[in-house]
Amino acid sequence: MSNARTADSGVAVQSVDRALTILTVLARLGQGGVSEVAAELGVHKSTAFRLLSTLECHDFVEQTEDRGKYRLGLGLSRLAGASSARLDLVQQARPVCRQLAADCGETVNIAVLSERSALYVDQVSAGSMLPSHNWVGQHIPLHATSNGKVLLSGLEADEVDRRATELPSYTQLTVTDRAELHRQLATVREQGYAVAADELEVGLTALAAPVRSAHGDVIASVSVSGPTFRLTDAKVHDLVPVVVAAGTEVSRRLGWESEPNRA
Repeated sequence: MSNARTADSGVAVQSVDRALTILTVLARLGQGGVSEVAAELGVHKSTAFRLLSTLECHDFVEQTEDRGKYRLGLGLSRLAGASSARLDLVQQARPVCRQLAADCGETVNIAVLSERSALYVDQVSAGSMLPSHNWVGQHIPLHATSNGKVLLSGLEADEVDRRATELPSYTQLTVTDRAELHRQLATVREQGYAVAADELEVGLTALAAPVRSAHGDVIASVSVSGPTFRLTDAKVHDLVPVVVAAGTEVSRRLGWESEPNRA
């Protein structure tokens, strides 16, 4: 009997449903040939072969030493590893973010690099009078945000240019000159934090600090954001050591050991 679930009209795409079922079948069997997969799906062998070939192109399945037999591929391991790492980041950062939000009275976000943008993966609200926007799952530009600049600061110059291929203007204060962006990133590396006031949106200010892996690489950023009328220059100045300390604590939870203070 086929283990494949039939695609509900208007809900599932049949080929996608079948491809996902193949992964489930191979996870259960360990390995299987075209005939076995076709029998499990209840389809012709040519259909099963085309689906397996497509999955193989994306490294989701691979052929074993016994040609004609397939097993799960390394592509799934890479996806699982990335998902696990991101989940671990959120889990380790959450208590620190809650404390930071309580201390600052503003919204706290965790962001990671996602190709040519920053992706927000977690947010903690301080429950301020003004409701905060839910940024989780949203992509934001790298050059116009404090989170983005922190993430770019961990890259080499050529990689910065590859990620930030365009520098569109969002407000009059958005950095659109590439040389100026690189100068700002050098400052971020030196001081250990980034500030973006009215660069992405007029009236919005954010302060971000890096989160590092056990190897010291910048893998995420933690930020405090709020309306500019509350996050004044003086307020931001006071928050810098608090936000930097939060980034350091999340990094420590992920296995990073900061350099000892020099006398």
